[in-house]
Amino acid sequence: MQKRIAVVFDSAGTLLHMYRVAKDIVTGNIITGVESTALVAQRKGRALIVLHTEPAVILSVDRSMRVIDFIDDHGIAIDISCASIPFSLDEAYDIIKDSDIRVGDILQVVDVVKFHCPNIFYVAAGIIVDSNDHSVPYVLSTGGRLFHDTKETIDKLKARGIDIYIASGDSRRNLRQLAGCIDVPMERVYDIATTREKARIILDLKEKYDWVLMVGDGLNDILALRAADIGVVTLQQGDDRPEKLQSSADMIIMDISEVIGIVDSI
Repeated sequence: MQKRIAVVFDSAGTLLHMYRVAKDIVTGNIITGVESTALVAQRKGRALIVLHTEPAVILSVDRSMRVIDFIDDHGIAIDISCASIPFSLDEAYDIIKDSDIRVGDILQVVDVVKFHCPNIFYVAAGIIVDSNDHSVPYVLSTGGRLFHDTKETIDKLKARGIDIYIASGDSRRNLRQLAGCIDVPMERVYDIATTREKARIILDLKEKYDWVLMVGDGLNDILALRAADIGVVTLQQGDDRPEKLQSSADMIIMDISEVIGIVDSI
């Protein structure tokens, strides 16, 4: 009897090759090649806030406008993508409200991403808040494009009868575009998934499937990797992965296509 198998993929750095840029609000320095979850993990009390808006909307307003005024005036929804401790949206909103960050700060990092990645899949913007000193230490932007073998890998897995899921801290707007490209139904896409929510998703799926695999590349995947029947860390993004992350996995791969071999071995 054939086993029922589900594979859950993170998006950024797993299905998508990412280019990430942050701005240090205190120094004004632009930092390239950063990992947003690592900036959050640097200090307890931090959270990554996602702005649910298109870059075109941000581009349409005065760069000198305060970000909180932009959020309020345009009815921009915000969400917590990941946090180093339990964090409320109200607390995040209050920190942004009391900060002096401007739309121009966000556009500065968006512009760098778009310049370096002209054929980018999507561009997203975010804010890191810190409850320790009630501050915004960083704003950041990320852009992603499919790895060259992402679609082929997903197609081969589906041809084997494998059910594909996406669990990501990214917004539903961006994930809808990704899911459409690789033909994953939106009912199998989990957006704004925190570290604990990813683990809960895995545990829920284990009630329905004989085997559940989690494939990820970030610190916010650790609990899901441990909860899965097989936790897989991918190093395809090419940057250094923390030892804590790698040690949480059952397997480490260099290319997403290796997931096919793992599934075939079950």
